[in-house]
Amino acid sequence: MIATNIRRPRNVDVPRAAAILYGDWGTSKAYVIGLAFAVGGYASFWLIGAMCVLTALVGINYIIICRLYPDGGGVYASVRHRSEVISIVGAFLLIADYLVTAAISALSAFQYLGVPHPEKFAAAAILVIGLLNLLGPKHTGGLAFLISVPTLIVVITLGLFSLPHLGTAMGHLQPLQGGFLQNWGGFVGIVLALSGVEAIANATGVMRLDPGSTDAKPSVRKTSTPALLWVMVEVCLFTALLGLAMHALGGLQIANGDVNAPGAEGVRDYMLRYMGETFVGGVLGPALGHAFGFAVSITFGLLLLSAVNTAIVDLITIQFLMARDRELPPIFQRLNRWGVPSAGMLLATSVPMLLVLLVKDMVGLADLYAVGVVGAIATNLGATATDWKLPIKTWERTLMFGTFIVMAAIELSLLIDKPNARYFAVTILAVGLILRGLVHERRAKKEAIAPEKFPLEIPNGSSSALVDGRSQSPPPGDESILCAIRGTGRTLDFALREARETGRRLYLLFVREQPFMTEQDTKRKWQEDSEASSIFTEARNKTEADHAPLFCYAVSASAAETIVDIAATLGVSRLILGAPRRNALVNLLRGNVIRQVSNALPEEIDLLVYA
Repeated sequence: MIATNIRRPRNVDVPRAAAILYGDWGTSKAYVIGLAFAVGGYASFWLIGAMCVLTALVGINYIIICRLYPDGGGVYASVRHRSEVISIVGAFLLIADYLVTAAISALSAFQYLGVPHPEKFAAAAILVIGLLNLLGPKHTGGLAFLISVPTLIVVITLGLFSLPHLGTAMGHLQPLQGGFLQNWGGFVGIVLALSGVEAIANATGVMRLDPGSTDAKPSVRKTSTPALLWVMVEVCLFTALLGLAMHALGGLQIANGDVNAPGAEGVRDYMLRYMGETFVGGVLGPALGHAFGFAVSITFGLLLLSAVNTAIVDLITIQFLMARDRELPPIFQRLNRWGVPSAGMLLATSVPMLLVLLVKDMVGLADLYAVGVVGAIATNLGATATDWKLPIKTWERTLMFGTFIVMAAIELSLLIDKPNARYFAVTILAVGLILRGLVHERRAKKEAIAPEKFPLEIPNGSSSALVDGRSQSPPPGDESILCAIRGTGRTLDFALREARETGRRLYLLFVREQPFMTEQDTKRKWQEDSEASSIFTEARNKTEADHAPLFCYAVSASAAETIVDIAATLGVSRLILGAPRRNALVNLLRGNVIRQVSNALPEEIDLLVYA
């Protein structure tokens, strides 16, 4: 057996990392501005400004967290070494947040598009996105980047057309009414769309390493810091600018929690579209104003749907990681043929669908929001700030602990003022802890009956060699062959026949493609994989002992990259691949492995596709 050390590829650069965050933070403008006016009227700018300050504080703190945890700094990973229980609580709070994020983003997308019964379209979109994720989250960062570019252009254009109206907006601006507690409640009510910062913290494990750093001592500061800064500046600047410019719209009235405008009712949930039609139409004419409003709807609609995909991917990932750590039932780590946990996808899709169909309203969904993400962020900040073993400067620790106090106060207010959010988060937490308890109880019973042992025995006659429990890799030959296989069909027979007739050494490679991975997966042996074990056993039985192939096994997030890497490492002269049997649609969505291998394979290695 050839030992491999395959990690998730670190291929997320600054633009893609920024797109992951912008898909959440950037979308907040789409609905927060209107919700703020419904709460504070012509004094809502002060609430929006306070939210921008909070966003900046959280962003600065997560720049520090991403520096400290280059292999994943989300609440579940970063807190686990301090306390498993606290990390579990933080993880389930984050799950509750992602469920609502998927629902609220989908509903907002179709409200901007102006379709009838947007909740039905939103539920259908969540279902389609969930089914697509059964094929694996391929290139979602690149797709999010492509969507974020036109959105940013539209936001900048709207901001430019808003500038001449700031004087009018200042004239309409009113001071906050009521006492501190009332205004604090309004501020807490619009604290939305912060979960993206947890997503980018979790993504540090796949970000590009800084020059000079290694996998043993990783650093991703030159990727994570610019990504967070760019998005943080854009979100804070333009949310404040557009929030102020909204006050230039005359005649806005609050009616039953919604906002009516002259000639247009219920503009709360698509305020940016109405602003675009008004401001651009006032300069370039009604026709171009409507065209720009349509552009706002399309771009923000696509970005919001991208946020749905990000939430679903994050939900699947965190469930898988918890199941791998034996904190959730094994079904949540059971993978389909494309390496995706189907049970996790089912939960990540069905619950947001039910939420959007049952609630049907942005205010109702917002009423379920924020408890989860604020609790998760507060947990992460508090645990990191009080971890004296971490290399944190005094001012960084002070700032982080101060932000933790603010986030904890917001969480306490949310638990008091938002009973629906409290019930929802507590329900998710209770269900999760019950599942965790069942897993631990089942494991305890098994250990009490008979201690579980799993010796990694290699069948007699195998070409694998173990010395002191360590894999020994035979030296590669000058004219060796590598065959990447997924089954025991004709491709395997051809490779065995080719090796026998030419007298070349044959390496058989089985790649378990698995988008969601832990450190345990990189150490897995082929004897623990029933599919790989059956294939290698049949290959051994079809050959004589002195011509037995050498077995290679790897768990990887990218089969194509792993095949090329091992082919180059072994120095083979020929690579054999079987022709793909999946249909054209699947190839389009997941990418063609043969094409990817062909583009990356060194010229000195011949590629043979057996059909």
